[in-house]
Amino acid sequence: MSTLSRRRFLAASAATGITVSQPARLWARNANERVALGFISCGGRARLLMAQFLKTNLCDIVAVCDPDPGRIAAAKKIAPDAKTFSDLRKLIEDPTIDAVVIATCNHWHCLAAIWAMEAGKHVYVEKPLSHSQWEGVQTVAAAERYNKVCQIGTQQRSDPMQAEIKKFLHEEKALGEITAAKVNRYGIRASIGKRDTPLEIPAGLDYDLWLGPAQNQPIMRKKLHYDWHWDWNTGSGEMGNWGVHVLDDVRNNIFLDKVKLPKKIFGGGGRVLWDDAGQTPNVHFTYFDTGSIPVVIGLSNLPGEPGGKKPTKHVGPNSGYVAICEGGTYHGERGRGVAKDKDGKVIRKFKGNRGDVVHMANFCEAVIANDSTILNADVEVGNDSTGWCNLANVSFRAGSQMSVEQARDVKEPQWQQLMDEMEQHLGVYSKKLSDKEIKMSPMMELSDDGSKFVGDGAEAANVFLKREYRKGFEVPELATMATAE
Repeated sequence: MSTLSRRRFLAASAATGITVSQPARLWARNANERVALGFISCGGRARLLMAQFLKTNLCDIVAVCDPDPGRIAAAKKIAPDAKTFSDLRKLIEDPTIDAVVIATCNHWHCLAAIWAMEAGKHVYVEKPLSHSQWEGVQTVAAAERYNKVCQIGTQQRSDPMQAEIKKFLHEEKALGEITAAKVNRYGIRASIGKRDTPLEIPAGLDYDLWLGPAQNQPIMRKKLHYDWHWDWNTGSGEMGNWGVHVLDDVRNNIFLDKVKLPKKIFGGGGRVLWDDAGQTPNVHFTYFDTGSIPVVIGLSNLPGEPGGKKPTKHVGPNSGYVAICEGGTYHGERGRGVAKDKDGKVIRKFKGNRGDVVHMANFCEAVIANDSTILNADVEVGNDSTGWCNLANVSFRAGSQMSVEQARDVKEPQWQQLMDEMEQHLGVYSKKLSDKEIKMSPMMELSDDGSKFVGDGAEAANVFLKREYRKGFEVPELATMATAE
């Protein structure tokens, strides 16, 4: 690839009237100014990304990689001329590849990204950035050390609507000061089942490569793919799956990215009703003390009533957030939003494009310009937003049986409202917040540099800030936690 200088890139943009915030697929390009992409993973999300990247008209998919040969065959239908690899290390070594797209299981994200940048490749990595807070810090350090473009797959960052929202809330102050934020992710999922004997690994799949940094533990669920999300060994639960999107919106639009991590965190949840092999909570609630605007998040994978097809009743969108302001509320979700006054009257609606394709074009433009500063979701931003999710998961994992009285001691109105919603939600299933399967942490405080917990509950929580890696798949230490702050 002929990499453009920053000056040449901007000159070309000005000449055509196209800016880096607009879809680059509108920009006619020469063949030698295209990005040669290699895809690491060929699962469902990866194949959707392939289609979106190709729509930018800024890249070619020249290589695909997956330890599952069946998934490679599916990817070849989209990119028939692409080279194929089962081992991502071989793909990364290929000198004809400019950048890689990583859409693996969560536990592979950071190591794959670091290896790729070390080998001179730029990186687009799906959210959540990290499986643990420590390895996210190492990935930020790798991008800086190797001077590589690294974009996170929080595609809503490339939706032009986001700039309109920030102007409305912060410049115009149309609703007055923001006083609190309530975040939701209510989406129905089914149980993943439970086996009496460990799952038999599909024939032909290179299981050692599939595991990578994760521990070799028996898999007792019904299927290997996708349901790894709900196993702590490989996934981050719904908090890392969808929570990262809605919390990233809050960091972006409410805090203008000025709050990297919360100062204190408190909350819990449980895996209720489902007697399955899943470990992550299907009901999760967390309070974030930011030192300024308080934030709460509630998640549930259970329907609002047994056998139902709709989520439980709650204030705000199913997947989104509410900015509670002096003069009303803003309800935001992917691709749209609505502002209401104190009486609930709609005063403005927002419509966006979700960021799909535009986000991928933004990455390609940055690679061509060799300029990370034009990224809409660079690795440091992604690490901070993922951090809120990692910490929320820690608060659950480090918790013990919930004390409703202790939870109610937090007098923030949005937290009290969330507790009411959760009590009503569980009550439909004859469950209570005080039931033994519901866990809750103490109010846990982060150190000033955000590198560890201090005080009450710290010993139990800090063990989850870094995982144990399998030999040969260790994430390298490139920075201490403190240097990322």
